Amino acid sequence: MTWTVEVLNETVRGELGALPLDIRAKLVRILDMMVTVGPQHMREPHVKPLRNKLWEMRMTGRDGIARAIYVVAHERRIVIVHAFVKKTQRTPPAAIRLAAERAKEIVS
Repeated sequence: MTWTVEVLNETVRGELGALPLDIRAKLVRILDMMVTVGPQHMREPHVKPLRNKLWEMRMTGRDGIARAIYVVAHERRIVIVHAFVKKTQRTPPAAIRLAAERAKEIVS
């Protein structure tokens, strides 16, 4: 059984669309790997656990560093709940809080 990738809503779709092109290309490569091997087999430098059920995809490009926060949902679904360009060394706590709040919307 294969994995599927979903974007939570149009707001998140807009966040993904706002990422620089080279970073979006890295995101697509990471997602392709996740669908092929399963998110449970992914590790750094591509993904990293944050807290609770939140994980981050880690993308770097000419235009900077970005993250896409996701959760693994029922029926082999990877749901992206937030995406942003990083401005600081650590993932901002506000970004994690926003992703956690959005993750509550996911239907199991």
